[in-house]
Amino acid sequence: MAFLAIENASSSSSSSIPPSSTPGCKYEYDVFLSFRGTDTRNNFTDHLYDRLKQEGIFTFRDNERLEQGTEINLGLLRAIDESKIAVVVLSKQYASSSWCLIELAKIVECMVKKKLTVLPVFHYVDPSDVRSQRGSFAEAFAHENRFKDKIDDVKTWKAALTKVANLSGWHLKDK
Repeated sequence: MAFLAIENASSSSSSSIPPSSTPGCKYEYDVFLSFRGTDTRNNFTDHLYDRLKQEGIFTFRDNERLEQGTEINLGLLRAIDESKIAVVVLSKQYASSSWCLIELAKIVECMVKKKLTVLPVFHYVDPSDVRSQRGSFAEAFAHENRFKDKIDDVKTWKAALTKVANLSGWHLKDK
């Protein structure tokens, strides 16, 4: 299961995580969970989050860790920046959320610049559909008016989807 690989890739508790070898890096969280709430919050993601907590893995999940009064976008981006590992749960409606796409772009940026470990979970989606933006991933970008003022963002988001889909991960289907 995903939590075992995460546990092996990270310490079993945030207090035992060694300081980052990258100057200026600070790990506040062992794991950052990126997911589309409407698809997975009340099933897979809740179960994964609970299991990570049981294993002593300090995990950021947006509905529990954002401080009241914190701007959601800034709080999420800071949490990604302060995480050692990002678990990206790619589900059918993941790309239909601009918040998820903004998170994903930040995750990929940290993966490249800070060596953030990224572990994708393909939740009832085919990795090749994510990689090539087919199916629901194509539909998310199909509405011209939705992103007409964000052409550069769309290019970044599509590249981030491709990059994460090219990583080895878990493919959940009919399980």
